Amino acid sequence: MKNKESVTLLNEYINAYLATLKYLDEVISEPADEYGLSFEQYLIMHSIAECDGITLTDIVASRHVTRAAVSRQIKMLLKKEYVYQEADAKDRRRMLLHLTEGGLAIEEIVTQRVTDRFDGWVEAFGEERARDILQFIQRFDEKVVSKSRAKARGLI
Repeated sequence: MKNKESVTLLNEYINAYLATLKYLDEVISEPADEYGLSFEQYLIMHSIAECDGITLTDIVASRHVTRAAVSRQIKMLLKKEYVYQEADAKDRRRMLLHLTEGGLAIEEIVTQRVTDRFDGWVEAFGEERARDILQFIQRFDEKVVSKSRAKARGLI
């Protein structure tokens, strides 16, 4: 690509980021705001709802984030009494995560809100276009983001 075209394309990407992508997290996290939850905290609660007794290590592996990041989020969920921990009967060092009764109710409400919001996006774009967007994001992760993470960790 020619230099001027490359700079123009870069500027368009920056403008798209500033106008839209930068605020995407806010748009996604809005359904959980009422309960003082970040979207990451909601996702942890959702994981626990789907697999009661999941561990912090399980969440770290599935989310591709650091143990410290997940631990901080779980600490906040414990403080809000949305989640509780219990030692695994087979290995007392392992802590199993469960939703409290209130946490379960909130997770169900937020999941419905997230689902409704997503259904609106699919309706706006159509299912085929929504799948195309998802495939593009997955390819971008594979070809750009994952490689950058691996390079930063010294793996490539």
